[in-house]
Amino acid sequence: MTGSEGRESLPAGPSRRPDMANLARITLSTSRDIPFNKLVLSQANVRRIKAGVSIEQLAEDIARRTLLQSLTVRPILDGDGTETGLYDVPVGGRCYRALELLVKKKRLARTALVPCVIRTDGLAAEDSLAENVQRAPLHPLDQFRAFQTLREAGLGDEDIAARFFITLVVVKQRLRLVAVSPKLLDLYAEDQITLDQVMVFSVTTDHARQEQVWDSLVRTYNREPYYIRKLLTEGAVRAADKRARFVGIEAYEAAGGVVQHDLFQNDDGGWLQDPALLDRLVVEKLAAEAERVRAEGWKWIEVAPEFPYGHANKLRPLNGDPLPLTEAEQADLDSLQAEYSRLVETYAGADEVPDEVDLRLSEIGTALAAFENWPLSFDPAEIVRAGVFVSIDGDGNSRVDRGYVRPEDEPVAEPVPDAEGSVSVQAGTIPLAVGATSVTADPSEEEDGLKPLPDRLITELTAHRTLALRDALGRAPDVAFQAVLHMLFLQAFYRSGADSSLEITGHSAAFTVQSPGLADTASAKAIDARHQNWLGQLPADLADLWDTLTGFDGDSQGALFAHCAALTVNAVREPLTRRGRPSTMPTVSPGRWNSTWRRWAGCLPSTPISSGSPKPGSLTRCARPRARRPPS
Repeated sequence: MTGSEGRESLPAGPSRRPDMANLARITLSTSRDIPFNKLVLSQANVRRIKAGVSIEQLAEDIARRTLLQSLTVRPILDGDGTETGLYDVPVGGRCYRALELLVKKKRLARTALVPCVIRTDGLAAEDSLAENVQRAPLHPLDQFRAFQTLREAGLGDEDIAARFFITLVVVKQRLRLVAVSPKLLDLYAEDQITLDQVMVFSVTTDHARQEQVWDSLVRTYNREPYYIRKLLTEGAVRAADKRARFVGIEAYEAAGGVVQHDLFQNDDGGWLQDPALLDRLVVEKLAAEAERVRAEGWKWIEVAPEFPYGHANKLRPLNGDPLPLTEAEQADLDSLQAEYSRLVETYAGADEVPDEVDLRLSEIGTALAAFENWPLSFDPAEIVRAGVFVSIDGDGNSRVDRGYVRPEDEPVAEPVPDAEGSVSVQAGTIPLAVGATSVTADPSEEEDGLKPLPDRLITELTAHRTLALRDALGRAPDVAFQAVLHMLFLQAFYRSGADSSLEITGHSAAFTVQSPGLADTASAKAIDARHQNWLGQLPADLADLWDTLTGFDGDSQGALFAHCAALTVNAVREPLTRRGRPSTMPTVSPGRWNSTWRRWAGCLPSTPISSGSPKPGSLTRCARPRARRPPS
């Protein structure tokens, strides 16, 4: 059988076409204007729950631009099926209520003509359901383009928000989409990009950068908004950065800098797009601060946005005295302390402190902190050999650390003969060995023919003395404790261990590799505050240090011993020593580890975090030492 066999033969003639004459023609419902007082709200309207703008807002919109849509009505019949002249409104109930409100307020006549479409077939409830279900919401991109058209026509953002009963924030967010590349908007219109992704792309106005980021994301699985934001803001500086806070956003913008904002979520002030300009402004402001400090007479000043933690370990800090308070400053201090005590006492037993009280306590705490960090006065003779570090603290304020002496600037201690001709040590130094005197050759003995002892004999004698001292120290724990404390104190505060007869090294390791902001961490601040507290209790003369330590009670000596010993801790794990440092100390809870996840998240590999990391809740918080207060 051929390919044509088996098919039904069709008669020759014109091709088949639908019989247009036999198709039913569509007839639309008639429409007419009906007086409002002839309309009655139908109970067949399916909308029961409020949605969209309120009736009051819809009434205002009708009053401004009149009715935009006709009502759909049905004639009301009497018992005989005759029209009564009244009409049910099953479709357009919200418009009816808005018109009714305008009539009640006498802003619309009761007999005002209302455009209506008259329906007679079908069910009223079906018409109402179809009208609500078939209504499609406006696409956000269409809304953006419509708002953009209105703005180009001369309407302001506030006018647009008022006319459509939405917030100004929504208008700005929709109009911000103009910053997105048209290529990406087309993808959004085709549902290839989500609205959340489009909103993130508006962080920058650089269309080429947006398209570059999107092209890189096409080859990956991670298209989350947070990751897109991270890629778009690479190289920019957050407004919360301490450099930006130090310079100030207004000064940065006045110099021509641009700040990009994310209008769709909290961006902490946005991103500064010109890091080079920001760095220049930082250097200029720090230099001006350094010139102001230089007038105080310091020998040297070092300036940097941030110094590495431990940068002053090899320097000797000066011991200054707090400047006296004026009467007004003392009155402010007394008032703040009294108010703080009163609020704490009032809410001591309360389960919850009101927000305004908590805010006030925070403000008082900040004000009191300024008094605790009161400026110090230094000896002019020390100022000429000491220097200052000028930097930025973690809150974006200038930090001026005064009074550090470099080793090469230390005064040289020269022997000074006393009245009897013997050699003594100048003020400011202490004997080489605690509790022992130096063996010094007497010139008069040489003149009388007495020669100094041979070096070998001196070595042998001092070896015997060393054994005797070890034995005595081993039988006197309290003296041994103070001797070690004395040595640690010398190394921690005077950078010298040669002034003690104990050969114990209290070395405080420097962090050669450290993250930015290490000096602003809670741990660093606590250690520095504790160090400054003890520094204020130092004697002016090193020769008096032993007596000063002897005058401390056991608790004070223990606290000082713990501080000096803590400065020697080194738990850094370096690349060349993968196994880390063995811990020979008893279990000590690390007290102030509270790093920022954002800082580290970008540096961590995708592998799971080591099981050796501390678990949440396993760390305990140390008590913060009380800082020195200025004298009244």
